[in-house]
Amino acid sequence: MNIKYTQAAEGITKKFGTSYYFATRFLPSDLREATYALYSFFRIPDEIVDNAQLNATTDEVIQELDEWAHSWEIAYQTHTTQYPILNLTAKVFHTYSIPYQYSVDFLQAMKQDITVDRYETYQDLEQYMYGSAEVVGLIMSYVIGYSDDKALEYAKTLGQAMQLTNFIRDIGEDYIQRGRIYIPQADMRQFQVTEDMIKNPTITQQFEDLIRFEIQKNRLLYKEANQGIHYLNKRGRFAVIMASRMYEAILDKIEQQK
Repeated sequence: MNIKYTQAAEGITKKFGTSYYFATRFLPSDLREATYALYSFFRIPDEIVDNAQLNATTDEVIQELDEWAHSWEIAYQTHTTQYPILNLTAKVFHTYSIPYQYSVDFLQAMKQDITVDRYETYQDLEQYMYGSAEVVGLIMSYVIGYSDDKALEYAKTLGQAMQLTNFIRDIGEDYIQRGRIYIPQADMRQFQVTEDMIKNPTITQQFEDLIRFEIQKNRLLYKEANQGIHYLNKRGRFAVIMASRMYEAILDKIEQQK
């Protein structure tokens, strides 16, 4: 890979994904460089959606994301776009035979973030998390390699677990800065948590009970996902273990803040 652009991808990973970046240090250099490219591929559309909305209309954000998706399609086919990150990512997809559809599903989930800001049930949220997080686990499984197709289901579960951790940790930020609530509406009603309670920094008993419920659900996902890590090739196994542990440790910090 081009050293200059690989370093740029590493910089993006280090800036936005502290825990993820630390875990990559346990990967062999070839897998580490591939992961930097992939993280950047995931992060840039996320930034388009999360930050552009502050100064742009919905139609403008959709257009920017569509243009990025079109550039990705060209990069995948030709490796010759003006975006080095996309060219690097295309090389990774071809080198590790990663199904192109995974990238389509991911970008569709990013587009969904522009217009959908509430989820009624956890099942509804899971449909979104397939594209936003589970495909990330699937893609990384192809990069690391695996001995059994069972690894893919566990990888999806780990992706979901890490995404849910982000949703729990960032519940206030997502609501105040972006108007989104990823915690299912049905769960909020069950614990009598209103949107005002999310906006208000004062933690109520109802809010604590809701977060405790979501954390318990989240820990079960980690427990399940970790059972499948042994299906991954040894070269990347420890890095995944570290990523799982560091993300789950975020839940410990949340609990300590109560």
